[in-house]
Amino acid sequence: MSSVLFVCLGNICRSPAAEGILRHLHQHKAADKPLHIESCGLGDWHKGKLPDERMREAAKIRGIVLTSRAQKFQPDFFDRFDLILVADKKVLHELYAHASSSEHKAKIQMMTHFSSAYFDQEVPDPYYDGEAGFEHVLNMLEDSCEGLLEHLKNEN
Repeated sequence: MSSVLFVCLGNICRSPAAEGILRHLHQHKAADKPLHIESCGLGDWHKGKLPDERMREAAKIRGIVLTSRAQKFQPDFFDRFDLILVADKKVLHELYAHASSSEHKAKIQMMTHFSSAYFDQEVPDPYYDGEAGFEHVLNMLEDSCEGLLEHLKNEN
């Protein structure tokens, strides 16, 4: 079984949205292939909380329900997950600094690494950008997760 971890700063906007989108796409397009999906943040400011209400509402309009609870990145995640996908370069550099081996570093990619339209771009934090910011992030993540799912389906 493949496993994917999405990481952003606080685990209330970008990473839980990516988790929910990939989970939704997997259920509808590749449910026959087992896939473990989680998300987390670098900080624990929102630990145990649902994703930002605005992100939940924007995703719900697209038929995607976000139900994960915020958690903080743990060092053992480097061993538990096959792919660790990060929202931006700050998170990328932080995880590289904590990776204890080249094998761990090789697992870290940008969330948009599998995107056809936003390849390796940073996913902006929509927290202060209003409704349009959430829509833009969801567009980026949907495109990225579509590409990721194709990659995972073709991997084996």
